[in-house]
Amino acid sequence: MKKVGIVMGSDSDLPVIQKATAILRELEIPFEAHVYSAHRTPLQAHDFAAGAREAGFGVLIAAAGMAAHLAGAIAANTSLPVIGIPCKGPALDGLDALLSTVQMPSGIPVATVGVNNGANAALLAAQILAVEDAALAARLAAKRAADAAKVLEKDAGITAKL
Repeated sequence: MKKVGIVMGSDSDLPVIQKATAILRELEIPFEAHVYSAHRTPLQAHDFAAGAREAGFGVLIAAAGMAAHLAGAIAANTSLPVIGIPCKGPALDGLDALLSTVQMPSGIPVATVGVNNGANAALLAAQILAVEDAALAARLAAKRAADAAKVLEKDAGITAKL
């Protein structure tokens, strides 16, 4: 199975990334996580992205706040799918990061999930990998069924209360 590569611009993004890694572990997807900055360690970010396919990765996740150039910098250096997670920073409640992540120029796409939504980034990465992995597709289907059952259980509880 291909691995998921995770890059965060700062260790302050770790709580968002932990939401992603929890899902990846649940779905039994191998991953690696690193802290590389698009601005402070551009060579390391470049080298990671440029060598990702050869290192066995199938999809990359990049999380960053504020200027949030990390996902774009990663995407510029690989042909693997890149999923950007814009993270809330001290200004604009994450809107700046969202716009920096989603507004990529033509030719360098970045799939973008909601602000701080590490769980959806992991699920999207899993769906991408599941295109060629039937066992992972089955685990994803089982997770969705379990998630639906939880909602229906809550529905029954609310209906009984009211």
